[in-house]
Amino acid sequence: MNSGVSRRGVLGAMVAGAAWGHAARWSGAATAEEFQPLKGRINHSVCRWCYGRIPLEELCAFCKKLGIKSVELLGPKDWPVVKQFGLTCAMVSSGTRIERGFNRLEHHDELIAHYERMIPQVAEAGFKNLICFSGNRQGLDDEQGMKNCAVGIKRLLPLCEKHDVVLVMELLNSKVDHKDYMCDRTAWGVELCKMIGSERFKLLYDIYHMQIMEGDLIRTIRANIEYIAHFHTGGNPGRNEIDETQEIYYPAVMRAIADTGYTGYVGHEFVPKSPDPLKSLERCARICEV
Repeated sequence: MNSGVSRRGVLGAMVAGAAWGHAARWSGAATAEEFQPLKGRINHSVCRWCYGRIPLEELCAFCKKLGIKSVELLGPKDWPVVKQFGLTCAMVSSGTRIERGFNRLEHHDELIAHYERMIPQVAEAGFKNLICFSGNRQGLDDEQGMKNCAVGIKRLLPLCEKHDVVLVMELLNSKVDHKDYMCDRTAWGVELCKMIGSERFKLLYDIYHMQIMEGDLIRTIRANIEYIAHFHTGGNPGRNEIDETQEIYYPAVMRAIADTGYTGYVGHEFVPKSPDPLKSLERCARICEV
């Protein structure tokens, strides 16, 4: 065997090729040549949980061919797979519960210990963004909840600085999907960012969730882009495909994001209704091309 070609590299190529064959079956594409890669102005990612019935290797092979650069919301056991395909994990799953977050002081010690274990692992894997949550209100005042979040997150900032990791709190709707969640408005999340005052803490702006809670997406994104580390997509109503069947016009939203100079990732987090979910992913990724 040529010394410039490792056995591991050959095996990796064989696995990738086999997986691509399966992915072509899912997508309806006969050959890789039929694909036109995405333009690249938007850095596309895809949330793993939305494609749970597709083996991760097949999803990664499909993303690699299409030009989607990341498969996200993965834990440590899945990181070697995305790296095998030359992809990243643009938003790492923390494995914590959405409703049990930093807004309550009694959760802090448990959460701090958990994130202190994860932050070095994320950095060692070569990733950067680690998700976190405010938690539910459960009768707690929003202002006090914000102060509590700041207290807990500030305890982690030195470790985040050391390892170049960003804690990213997701904005979620409390109207439909996550009843009583505290970080449910952009203004609240931005005020928390200002209170913490560090580039190691930012927001995950979920377009689907914020359409439900407040609308006015483009103006809000433009005004607050410095506090946003990551975006998620999803069709409203229903959190399905981001096409003409729902109310958000994604080409305009994506153009506004790109025009701010944002260079992070947009993670597709819609649940495909199509019997061919990867073809649906391809179509929706192309809708977001600007």
